[in-house]
Amino acid sequence: MGKRDDLIAQYADDLKNKCGMTPDMDLLTKVTIGCGPAIYNADASTVAASQPSELETVKENFLIKKLGLPDGPQLMEAINSVIETYGKSERNKYRAVVYYMLTKHFGKDSVYG
Repeated sequence: MGKRDDLIAQYADDLKNKCGMTPDMDLLTKVTIGCGPAIYNADASTVAASQPSELETVKENFLIKKLGLPDGPQLMEAINSVIETYGKSERNKYRAVVYYMLTKHFGKDSVYG
């Protein structure tokens, strides 16, 4: 198993134990690959949920550009809901896990088809 496989296992564990979800491993793998080299960088691999600029970046670069969603208040509501599910006190919110939950939230699995 490579480093990416180890990370995907870690993300799946977070989804199960911290978010109470059973991950779709195929989709989780695709979302993780979609994050590119960021998953190997300690800073870029996580989402700083307490920084509004970081949440804005997730909205712009992931929800609008990647998933093709129209801008609107529902995007920030979804991001906040995902952060809430992950646990506000959870220090490391992995980007791939947040993106996976957002993809599921909006039913945009087909983007990774």
